[in-house]
Amino acid sequence: MNSLKTGQFYGQTNEITHLKGLTLTDTEYTQSNVDWHYHENAYFTFILEGSVIEGNKKETYHCTAGNLLFHNCQEAHNNIKPKGFTRGFHIELEQSWFNAFQIDHDSIQGSINILNPNMRIQMYNIFKETMLDGRMGSIVIDSLLIELFSQMAGFQESFKRENPSWVYRIREILHDTRSESWTLLALAETLAIHPVHLSRNFAKYFHCNLGEYIRALKIQRSLSLLPDKSFSLTDIALECGFSDQSHFIRTFKAVNQITPSSFRKLLSK
Repeated sequence: MNSLKTGQFYGQTNEITHLKGLTLTDTEYTQSNVDWHYHENAYFTFILEGSVIEGNKKETYHCTAGNLLFHNCQEAHNNIKPKGFTRGFHIELEQSWFNAFQIDHDSIQGSINILNPNMRIQMYNIFKETMLDGRMGSIVIDSLLIELFSQMAGFQESFKRENPSWVYRIREILHDTRSESWTLLALAETLAIHPVHLSRNFAKYFHCNLGEYIRALKIQRSLSLLPDKSFSLTDIALECGFSDQSHFIRTFKAVNQITPSSFRKLLSK
């Protein structure tokens, strides 16, 4: 089984940035099939465009733009790339980086498909800082990554204990259906729980309130559509459940500190 060293990924490397303990790689996936392999460092895979299917010992992930995976070091996996252009952003983390910030990544086992939209938005913003500042953005990238690992640890704790069934059901509903079609009463009725119970307890498991989670889902969805030039900003706004383009731009800028059109330009670099 092949072991890939720091900065090595199957495909065409468009850009690589070395920071202290970190290697950030912008890669175009060019091989339709990649056999079982592993990497010497723990790393994130973030799909910017296109799609890829990744299999590990336990699961298979069908990843499209906006999907975020974390792999612990030496975790074996394989890949299948469907037809079309696929681009990924990778962050490799050396043991020295974890040691410097006293982060125990061994508690995060195997490969993880990170579903939380706030964490995915965090990775888009790490990508943004890389494109804007490169090496000069090291302090910001370190800070964002530390926050991301803190969020991951919190969610691992929330979801490893035995949770009520409605917690998993509402995540499925919110991720798989258009959020604007739901009201608090309708969600509570579907989940067979009281709306007050839902409203009060949502943050216990998702670390934000229901409205914030829905907004993050809409923003994360818009970020995944921005690379596709066939979608205008108005198209994206309506597709993601915003009332109009102005509402979309205001909300997007409040979350990402940059306009959608400017972020689109960064994705095109």
